[in-house]
Amino acid sequence: MEHGSTLLRDIVVYLAAAVVLVPLFIRFKLGAVLGYLAAGILIGPAVLGLVGNAEQTLQFAEFGIVLLLFVIGLELQPSRLWALRRDIFGLGLAQVLLCGLGLTGLLLALTSFTWEAALVVGLPLGLSSTALVMQLLNERQMAATPFGERSFAMLLFQDLAIVPMLTIVGALSRAPRPNPVPGWQTALMTAGALLFLVLVGRYALPRLFRIIGSLGAREAFVAAALLCVMGSALLMASLGLSMALGAFVAGVMLAESPYRHALEADIEPFRGLMLGLFFIAIGMSLDLGVVAANWGLVLALVVGVMAVKTTIIAVLARSFGTEWPRAFKMGLLLAQGGEFGFVLFAEAERGLLISHSAAQLFGAVVTCSMALTPLLFRLAGRMIAGKDDPGSRDGPESAGTAGHGGHVVLVGSGRVGQVIAQMLRARGQAITAIDLDAELIDITARFGNTVFWGDGTRLDILRTAGIETASALVFAIDGRWDPKAVLVPIQTEWPDLPIIARAFDRSHNIALRQAGVEQVVRETLDGAVAMGREVLTALGTPETMIDAIEAEYRRRDLERLDLQLCSGDIMSGADTIIRGALDLDGAPDPASLGEIPPA
Repeated sequence: MEHGSTLLRDIVVYLAAAVVLVPLFIRFKLGAVLGYLAAGILIGPAVLGLVGNAEQTLQFAEFGIVLLLFVIGLELQPSRLWALRRDIFGLGLAQVLLCGLGLTGLLLALTSFTWEAALVVGLPLGLSSTALVMQLLNERQMAATPFGERSFAMLLFQDLAIVPMLTIVGALSRAPRPNPVPGWQTALMTAGALLFLVLVGRYALPRLFRIIGSLGAREAFVAAALLCVMGSALLMASLGLSMALGAFVAGVMLAESPYRHALEADIEPFRGLMLGLFFIAIGMSLDLGVVAANWGLVLALVVGVMAVKTTIIAVLARSFGTEWPRAFKMGLLLAQGGEFGFVLFAEAERGLLISHSAAQLFGAVVTCSMALTPLLFRLAGRMIAGKDDPGSRDGPESAGTAGHGGHVVLVGSGRVGQVIAQMLRARGQAITAIDLDAELIDITARFGNTVFWGDGTRLDILRTAGIETASALVFAIDGRWDPKAVLVPIQTEWPDLPIIARAFDRSHNIALRQAGVEQVVRETLDGAVAMGREVLTALGTPETMIDAIEAEYRRRDLERLDLQLCSGDIMSGADTIIRGALDLDGAPDPASLGEIPPA
């Protein structure tokens, strides 16, 4: 019971610090990440001491990085990942090697380290913080730009490089190892684990989500999403590999699945909370005593590390075609140390390559560099304002999304939705279609059409479907649905977004119009009018009379709708439908119209 109350108190402290400081830092345009870091420093052992055991909190909070990499994987289709292979294996490899070796040389110059100690510290310092960089890019909506993709390519290779770095630390270790694992065996296990994840993600997981989706059990779907992430992380961790890499591979394998929008929407709240906790734990781990006792060396190392990495990354990015202003900004963005540095420093300490005080010192260097990055990145953005405009997004959901040429989000892909989709495709219009019918999604996939599974009336699903860059939102859902409950949040968030909606009947039409939708189509109206025309034709009615009858009907129907919309009464203006007779071809003919039902 006492442990439970302590845990509850710690949770309250974490939440209170985040609620107070993060909005404050955002208000002064310093970014949420810096707010979380400041919160961790404030409540950690170095200042107020409200919570302790930062290392345990950091181990738990690393799941935030796992969830982040899974979501990133969902947004990167294998074909798009293949298109980035030059940046990943060319630019990424060069960045890891040159930054790691450059910092090794810097440590040899500034410290009395042996070359082994300098190498096992310099290589980890060459890594950057995936969580910090992707959070900054997402905050500024730059993740899907060429700038963001090139930055992410280097981060992805850094995750791949963790395994070789652990192997290097193990090979140089001075500690006795009872059962050492050969490097070739580690590489073989890594390849086998990745192949297993690819096969499971490609063939098993889509079937699992299809079964759960067809049952409509949202809680089970969320649980399955978390199982997918945690299971892949557990597999990699059991082999001593990067948990985040396993989650990323699982995400990539589901990137072409129709369930990826729903997965991203359900994972997003967990990802945000866990990432926030991760940055708080980083702030808590900063030992201000070490910084105060060695402030000169810490300052020199922070400046040296960030200067070396900025220079190398900027030169490399420029050699790969990035303009100098963007290359310099990319260098500043990736100049900090990364979260995996803490893991590698601990391994180096266990291998008797560096002392405990040295591990704490370089942990402080990593934390300080992470804290400086949001400020330097923002400063760089001001210095080269206008030269690094993110421009049009070119991520998986945003091809051609600028202006009126943007994609259309189509909610409902049944009988009506399929007709709308075919007409839009005939124009060459990009479409993101959403539906809850798993069987229908499978059928449309056989004809080469992609429909994503999810509830298109949910704001988070629409957001993951790219509603921010959509040129129109179309509701083609069958049956009645509550216009106010669905549309008010959408109109509040995106007031200028054109909305076209399918109405089930007359009363639903009125409700949609009252909710502010100006473009409403009653689903049976045109079909019924077309059938009426066919009946009149079979009776031998002249074409001109048929056209006049249709025009008069539509005029009276619209008049009645306007009256009902003003009064809010479904029966208002009923007499306008049956009042009088049509004067066609010079003679009144009441039978030509008859009584028209109100529906």
